[in-house]
Amino acid sequence: MRRIGYDPKHINTYVVLLSAPVLLSIYRARGSAENFGRWFPGFTGHPIEDLLAVLYQWSAFFILVGLIPAVYARIKMKTSFRDLGGGLGDRRFGSIFVLITLPLVILPIAYLSSAMPGIMAEYPMARVLFSRPDMVVWYELAYILIYYTAWEFYFRGFLLFSLERTFGGVNAILIQTISSALIHIGKPEGELIGAIVVGVVFGALALRTRSFWYGFILHASLGVLVDLFVLMG
Repeated sequence: MRRIGYDPKHINTYVVLLSAPVLLSIYRARGSAENFGRWFPGFTGHPIEDLLAVLYQWSAFFILVGLIPAVYARIKMKTSFRDLGGGLGDRRFGSIFVLITLPLVILPIAYLSSAMPGIMAEYPMARVLFSRPDMVVWYELAYILIYYTAWEFYFRGFLLFSLERTFGGVNAILIQTISSALIHIGKPEGELIGAIVVGVVFGALALRTRSFWYGFILHASLGVLVDLFVLMG
């Protein structure tokens, strides 16, 4: 094992690195909305089947890249939620960044993106919302609390801050960007390319503020605004 550079002292780093291909592959293979009918055939043909399928997908994502890494970090790595970016960190810088970026960058991008054919065909993921506006608020709340919380915790929290200790800040940013960008394969081209930029920027923001919550606010806002603009279009 020495020939390949294995060091048992770095076992947690190896686990963190492997968590990306393992957990994200399981998510894509078993946790996607397309698998909902396989596990819950009784809901086939239900009026809100696609909404339930999306909730299934988000829940699978939350368990795989939110709950499992959080438990491992706490029990095996002895790392607190705050040490993984779960605190508020530099509130002043983070708040100013959000207040400037949200109206000047996120809002225009969301509006322009919502007019792109690929985005319009993809979002909102639950197409039943076009005929059930009464579900929009609950859908978006679940989107934020289940999906985006797990996303930012895993990529800009668990991966980023765990790997920073071993590889340094820039390398950690790039590693989590590779993982977060690749999971976008199959999404519209603009979103796939944008995921690379977002990965770098939000990763740098998380390290600068020592918190993933500011990127969470911006990322969740972008997703929700795109949905709303498409629905209103």
